[in-house]
Formats: sequence, structure tokens, C-alpha cells
Amino acid sequence: MAGTVTGVAVPKHSLSKLQSLNGLFAIYKKEGPTSADVLNSLKEALLKEAGVKDPNPRKRKKQALKMGHGGTLDSAASGVLVVGIGNGTKMLSTMLAGSKKYMAVGELGKATDTLDATGKVVHEKLYDHITREAFEEKLKQFTGDIMQVPPLYSALKKDGKRLSVLLKQGHEVEAKPARPVTVYNLSLQDFTPPLFTLDVECGGGFYIRSLVDDLGKALSSCAHVRKLIRTKQGQFTLDDHTLKEEHWTLQHIVQSMQPCPGSEVTNEDGTKPSPNLGVKRATNAQVKGDKNGKDEKGEL
Repeated sequence: MAGTVTGVAVPKHSLSKLQSLNGLFAIYKKEGPTSADVLNSLKEALLKEAGVKDPNPRKRKKQALKMGHGGTLDSAASGVLVVGIGNGTKMLSTMLAGSKKYMAVGELGKATDTLDATGKVVHEKLYDHITREAFEEKLKQFTGDIMQVPPLYSALKKDGKRLSVLLKQGHEVEAKPARPVTVYNLSLQDFTPPLFTLDVECGGGFYIRSLVDDLGKALSSCAHVRKLIRTKQGQFTLDDHTLKEEHWTLQHIVQSMQPCPGSEVTNEDGTKPSPNLGVKRATNAQVKGDKNGKDEKGEL
């Protein structure tokens, strides 16, 4: 049995019903697994619910369920992960392009090889000369259209392989050249040295880890990311739209999904779903973009 939703028994759903879905929805990614691992866990849960025995969501050929995500979150990061299902995967390019929001906790005085807390400490510098006023003044240099060098440990590729994988295999990797990125809003929410908390709204291809590393250097010290949460992607917000793992069911997805233009979502009995599961549905206009007509890209 698929369980209950809002006190109503939900019948076991067929694979054909699952495969008929076309749209976007958001799930919560916890710290630890990769974005690909989270997506595979979601696929496996849905295929099992649909009655598929021994589903293998990692098989690339003859997949029973077409699904993708709208931008990688680092393994150590958590928060909003937008998912496309069916023809909704064609809408993911809009999710990869524009503004998104993060809450980042950084630590002054220590730099790591990965630019976050998962890596080895490679530098240590004093930070007691840094004041809140000096920190906030430096933030102005990182707002607007700027140039940014992506971190070595990233999902970017060389000769078809991720840079992070090449580094772990012992290969030498050259840094990618600086590229143009956009920071719409950047503010210091808390300053308790060595820790600080940033709210960031940025465009596609922006790396929070590089921002924090560059900030540390600009302040004549060093820094790395201690904690990172994506709080918004497009109009999918952490509080209103993300499905936690216990709600990775067909019924909850039907209730929260933004369908593709021209598609209609129905419940198992043919009725239209109502947003009564505590997860709001983003409107078509919201999904299309909330900042200058753009949406999201999720490399950190």
C-alpha cells in the first residue's frame, strides 16, 4: 500500500500513472549524498510504489522513469533541489539559468583545498583585525556583475571527467579561467568571529565556496564554507515547496507539481488535485522566472 495522505487511503499507483506526469516540483536535499544520489533515491521510491520490482534507477538505458534535477548541490550542502519529471525535464534549462538564494556560514582563519569543511586545511591566518564594518564594506566588491574563478573541486569537467574526480584520482588539474557571474544581493546576517553568516542571491554558474574564499583573501585572511543551504530556486522555496523524504510519493508529487504548459495533472480517481498537503504549488509565472525573466543554475 502507498499509505495515507491527509487521512485518506491512497491506492497503489500504476507505473503508467507515474509515467504520465510532466512537470516540475521541489524536494529537500539533506547533507551528505550527492544530488545524483538523491535523485536516484527519489526514483527508486517512486518506482517501488508503482509496483516495479528491484528498480535500478542508475541504469541509463531503457529507464522506466524520465527524471532530472535543475542544478547540482554540493554533497555537504542541503536545501531546495528542483526536479523535472517526464517532459518537465525539458524545463530544467530555465532552472539552471537565473537567480537562486543561499544561506552560507563561513569560517575565517582557515582555508581548505575544497573551499568547504569537507576538505583539508591548507592555510591558517589571523583574522582578529577584521571588523564587521570592514567585512560589510568588502561585500560591495562582490555585488553585481563580477568575474569569478570556479573552485578546483567542482562538477565542471575536463575531457569528460569531473575536476573533483580527477583530483581525487591524483591527477593535476588547472583552474578554470575566471568567468562572468552575477550577484543580485549579498548581505552579512551575523558576524561572530571566526564565524559569519551570509544571505546570497546570485545568478547561474555562481559558486558560494569561491565567494567565501575570495572574501577571506580580500580581508587579508582566509576562509571556507562551514554550512550551505539553498533556500530558493526560481519560485520554489525551502519553506513552502520542498517535499521531505517521507513525502516522496506519487500523491504528494501530484499535489505539489507545477505541470508543463498544456499538461493537466489529475489524481488517481481523475479529479484535479488540491494543494492541501502543506506544500504550496508555484504558479506558471513563478516557475518561468522571478529575476529579470531568468531562473536558476545550481553549481556551488
